[in-house]
Amino acid sequence: MVVLSVALLMAARPVQAQTEHVLYSFTGTSDGSLPTSSLTLNNGNFYGTTSSGGLGFGTVFELSPNGTGGWTETTLYSFCPVSGCADGQNPTYSNVIFDSQGNLYGTAFGGGATGFGVVFELVNSGGTWTETVLHSFANSPDGANPENGLIMDAAGNLYGIATIGGTGSGKGCVYELSPFGGGWTEKVLYDISSTHSALTLGPTGKVIYGTSFGTIFELTQNSSGVWVPTVLFTFNSADSATEGSNPVGTLVLDKAGNLYGTTLTGGANNVGVVFKLTPALTPPWTETLLFSFGGNANFGPNATSPIAGVVMDASGNLYGTTKAGGVKNAGTVYELAIGAKGTYKEHIVFSFTGENGAQPKSSLITDSSGYLYGTTYAGGANADGTVFEANAHAAITKTTLTSSPNPSVEGQAVTFTATVTASNGTPVPDGENVLFDKIGNAPTINGVATFTTKKLPVGSIQTSATYSGDINNTPSSSPKILQIVNQ
Repeated sequence: MVVLSVALLMAARPVQAQTEHVLYSFTGTSDGSLPTSSLTLNNGNFYGTTSSGGLGFGTVFELSPNGTGGWTETTLYSFCPVSGCADGQNPTYSNVIFDSQGNLYGTAFGGGATGFGVVFELVNSGGTWTETVLHSFANSPDGANPENGLIMDAAGNLYGIATIGGTGSGKGCVYELSPFGGGWTEKVLYDISSTHSALTLGPTGKVIYGTSFGTIFELTQNSSGVWVPTVLFTFNSADSATEGSNPVGTLVLDKAGNLYGTTLTGGANNVGVVFKLTPALTPPWTETLLFSFGGNANFGPNATSPIAGVVMDASGNLYGTTKAGGVKNAGTVYELAIGAKGTYKEHIVFSFTGENGAQPKSSLITDSSGYLYGTTYAGGANADGTVFEANAHAAITKTTLTSSPNPSVEGQAVTFTATVTASNGTPVPDGENVLFDKIGNAPTINGVATFTTKKLPVGSIQTSATYSGDINNTPSSSPKILQIVNQ
């Protein structure tokens, strides 16, 4: 018997684990490019913005199921193609929100009457969306270059963050936009040194939470209607390893009144943290560092540098994105699973590789089934960004492999059989790909993939079977087996 080092017999490409699925890849043309916004889910459709593309300076888009398992992108509005247009340009980190009438609201970083950005409204009439500028920023005293979109209270007032300008140091402000006399009135509520986070509205509608450069703050509306600012926590640069530094993620509030957020830097490895703030009778609130990025991670290389905040499920698990880290340093979707005594363990749900997205900068949203949705700034089929879906709780699969006959003789048909079982007992879908290393590929049928060949060379062939996985099932590989082929 001759023992061979067998080369690839067929052109069988390895496959990427698909607990993430690209719903849409932007083309950089009329549909837009480089999305930085989170998504808004409404009546089964997704809405968001791209910071570029369209006519040149960004778009507002809708993504709708096409009825055949895919998605159709519709550009609802393209911002003017000439720099400085009055309608605004480059919606940056700006999601869109709906009012009770189905109108959309958002912000654009630039453009407007003076070039410092706008708050806009889109009204749908017979399928045609018409934009109205509600406010054009002038830098001083009203602020400039709004990012991060808006929040709306029960009375229809809008709140947002301008990254520069305002009445104070000129480094940004929190503003309110209120309907008045058929128009809108803008006023500055609080001057801050702003970051890339959006505002969070408390359950009563009378409290707003946010981050500024180095602080977490609260605005509380008193009985006179005046918003009173309070700094809840200040990050100490000398303690950045244990506190984090540079808070950037939009805050999330749990039912007990605790706040959760992220920092871009600091922590044990200086690549960011997830933190919790617990209310105190008087500030500062108590900070607990839940997780430092850049350490050991299960399910793949660790995540680093979160720009976005976190979302929380009913069990208290946290989910977010990082712009870097992962198998190709193109970013990740991560879960922090809550365990005993409130400790958290990182689980890399998915590492972006470029072709399926890269550099996610937006917060995630969840649907009623627990699937996660977001955008990536880059990557995808055209390198112009994506809208994606991910599943943090895909079933763990196990793949086994047998061959028959074994041993065989030269020219005899040998059948390789891979069986894929899922931990939740649900069969993996038909048509899923299984790669037989050095042999070929075959689809699953009732959880089983078979490949038969008569072209095995004489010798000893070591092979394994790898199931590619899908949005609901993790990939898995069988132990290696040795196929003997005699003359």
